[in-house]
Amino acid sequence: MTVRLYDSKAQALRDFAPLRDGRVGMYVCGPTVQSSPHIGHLRSALVYDIMRRWFAYRGNDVAFVRNVTDIDDKILNAATDNGTDEEWWALAYRVELEFSAAYASLGIMAPTYEPRATASIAQMQQLIARLIELGHAYAAPDGSGDVYFDTASWPAYGELTRQARDNMEAAADADPRGKRDSRDFALWKGRKATEPESASWASPWGDGRPGWHIECSAMATRYLGAEFDIHGGGLDLRFPHHENELAQSTAAGDGYARYWVHNGLVNIGGQKMSKSLGNSVYAAELFELASPLAVRYLLGAAHYRSTLDYTPGSLAEAEAAVDRVRGFLTRVERRLAGTRYAGVGAPVIPDAFAAAMDDDLGVPQALAVLHDTVRAGNQSLDAEELRDAAVAHGQVVAMVEVLGIDPRDPRWAAADAGPAASALDALVARLIEDRQAARESRDYAAADRIRAELSAAGITIEDSSTGTHWSLGL
Repeated sequence: MTVRLYDSKAQALRDFAPLRDGRVGMYVCGPTVQSSPHIGHLRSALVYDIMRRWFAYRGNDVAFVRNVTDIDDKILNAATDNGTDEEWWALAYRVELEFSAAYASLGIMAPTYEPRATASIAQMQQLIARLIELGHAYAAPDGSGDVYFDTASWPAYGELTRQARDNMEAAADADPRGKRDSRDFALWKGRKATEPESASWASPWGDGRPGWHIECSAMATRYLGAEFDIHGGGLDLRFPHHENELAQSTAAGDGYARYWVHNGLVNIGGQKMSKSLGNSVYAAELFELASPLAVRYLLGAAHYRSTLDYTPGSLAEAEAAVDRVRGFLTRVERRLAGTRYAGVGAPVIPDAFAAAMDDDLGVPQALAVLHDTVRAGNQSLDAEELRDAAVAHGQVVAMVEVLGIDPRDPRWAAADAGPAASALDALVARLIEDRQAARESRDYAAADRIRAELSAAGITIEDSSTGTHWSLGL
C-alpha cells in the first residue's frame, strides 16, 4: 500500500512519493541546546523515529538528518544567567550530551547525520549572499552588520501557515535597528559589544552570527540537497521558524521540502506545558517514574498530530501495556520450547497493522492490532492451540520490532534491572517457594491463598514442566 502523510503546507493527506524511488530524505529540527530535554522534546524525536522505521520497513533507504542548534540567543542568555563561569559553547555541548543520552535511553535511532549549526557557518553565509544577490535580502544600512530577509520581496511569504503578510506581527527574532519592515527577519546578526567574541564569525557584512532560521535551511540543503522529501518538527515551529525557512530557501531557488510534517505538543494534566506555569516535565523525571520502555510506549501511543496529555497515571498504564506484551512473548516461548511448534510463526506484520501505519502513521490503531493479537495468542495458549499461538507470537514480534518496543531487546532488560526489579523478583520467588512447599505438604488452601495474593497484586503465575514462572498481568 501507499504511505499517506498529512502535509501541513497542503493541509491535506497526500500519497507519499519520494523524490528518488526507494530513498527517503528526512530533515527534522533538533534541539536548541540551552537547557535539559523535556517530555515535548522526547515526544517529537520519537515521532520521527517511528516514521523513519516505518519507511525503512516499507523498503526505503532513509537518510535522516536531525540538527543541533548550538548557537542562538537562548544559549547565550542561558550561559549568562546560570550564575557560573561556564562558556556558552561548554553549556551547549553539555546539554547536547543530555539530549543524546535521553534519545538513546528511549531507543531512538542515531541520525544518519547530526550536524551542529556552528559547523555550517560558511554554507549559511553563501545562502545569505545568494538572497542578497537575488534581491530578497539586504544588509542593514546602519553598519550594525545585521542582514535581513526582505519579506515584501517574496509574494509567497506566509504560504506554509496560510497567513497574509499584512496580518503578521513584527518579527521578534532580532534587534529591529536596521530593518526596512518590522516583519523582516534576521539572516545574520551583527555582534554586539555585550556578546562574547567567541560567539561571532567574520562575514562580508561584519562579525556576527547566523539567525536561527537560516541555520536549518543551510544544513538541510547541505546534507540532503536543494530539494528533499520530508521536513519535520513540532507544531510550535510552523511559525515563524518553518515559514521563514520555506521563504528563504525557495526565494534562493531551492525546491526545499516536498512534504511538511508537524507533531502535536504535550499538555500536562490538561494544561499547556510552559516554564511560566512551572509544569515542565523533564526526561530525568520520566525515567525515575517508569522504565524507558514504558516511556517510549507512552510517548508514541497517541497519534503524532494529536496533543498528548500527560499524567503520572498514564505511565503506569504504559508499564502495564508493555508487561502484557512481554508476558505473552515469554509465555509462548516457554510453552513451545522443545515442541514441534518451536520456531513456527515467522515475524510477519498483520495487514491491519500495516494499513494503520500506512494511513498517516496511525500508531493508535496499530497498537490496537498488537494488543488484539496478544489477547488471541493467550487464548490459543489456554486452549492448547499451539500452532495459532506460534503464529500470533511471530506477528507480535514483527509489530514490536518495527515500533521499537520489543521487550526482549537487551537494551530494555538492562534499563529495567534496578533495585526495585531485583527486590520484586526476590519477594515473588520466595512466595513461589512457599506455595510449592504448601503443595508438597498437601496444604492446598495455603497454596491457593498465595496464588490469590499474587494475583491480587497483578502477578500471574504459571506452572509448567520447567517449574513455576511469574509475570506481571498476562
